[in-house]
Amino acid sequence: MAAPMDQRIAVPIDDPNADTEWNEILRKHKIIPEKPPSPTPMIQEAILEARRLAHENRLEGKDLSDLDSLEDEEDEDFLESYRQKRLQELSALSRKSIHGSVYPLSKPDYQRDVTEASNNGPVFVHLASSLSTNVESRVLGQLWRQAAEEYGDTKFCEMPANRAIEGYPEKNCPTILVYKNGDIVKQIVTLMTVGGPRMSMLELDNLLVEVGAVKENDMRVLKRRREAEDAEEERIVNKGIKSSSDRRKQDDDDDDWD
Repeated sequence: MAAPMDQRIAVPIDDPNADTEWNEILRKHKIIPEKPPSPTPMIQEAILEARRLAHENRLEGKDLSDLDSLEDEEDEDFLESYRQKRLQELSALSRKSIHGSVYPLSKPDYQRDVTEASNNGPVFVHLASSLSTNVESRVLGQLWRQAAEEYGDTKFCEMPANRAIEGYPEKNCPTILVYKNGDIVKQIVTLMTVGGPRMSMLELDNLLVEVGAVKENDMRVLKRRREAEDAEEERIVNKGIKSSSDRRKQDDDDDDWD
């Protein structure tokens, strides 16, 4: 006995998301699912919101001298509100800036100067190499001094690693320890994960933000990031100009041989 023939009709579907009359019929009969909403309006809305926020926050990270130079470009009342905001921030930082330099540590005072002191705010410790040939430790020592001056509200300490921990491996130097509320909350062994010998204040700013020593919108952090972005843009522009100049020179040289 012959097998019964399949009476079903194959429904041709090319692109189920296409806006065609045929697809509308299929959707109406629930043969294919409804077309998902287009992401375009949401993307456009996100772009507009990002532009709005960028415009509103265009003065973030600018210090008083920067604001003074914008008097002919910005609304006077808007500029004055930011100037007062900066003055309040500077006043608050001045009250909290009780450090301002790197503290050398000794083992007997470590508990008091680091562990207990971290109950009043994060304490950053550089376990330094005792060898002058350790480039990373020298780089971190310089950054430590700069950070201590800029972030006087945060305590920065330094101690030879072999004095802090007997037999501490030289290959682990420098080591960064961050204490908070009596505990180590962050440990970085060598600078490999934070830029190596090329580590800059940008990476140190990120670490300060990560452990809560400063806020993401701290004007010192924003100012440095803005300056880095401007420098990178200038580098790209100059690179483009140089490439264009090199191409023109090459074309001129080729013409000379024709």
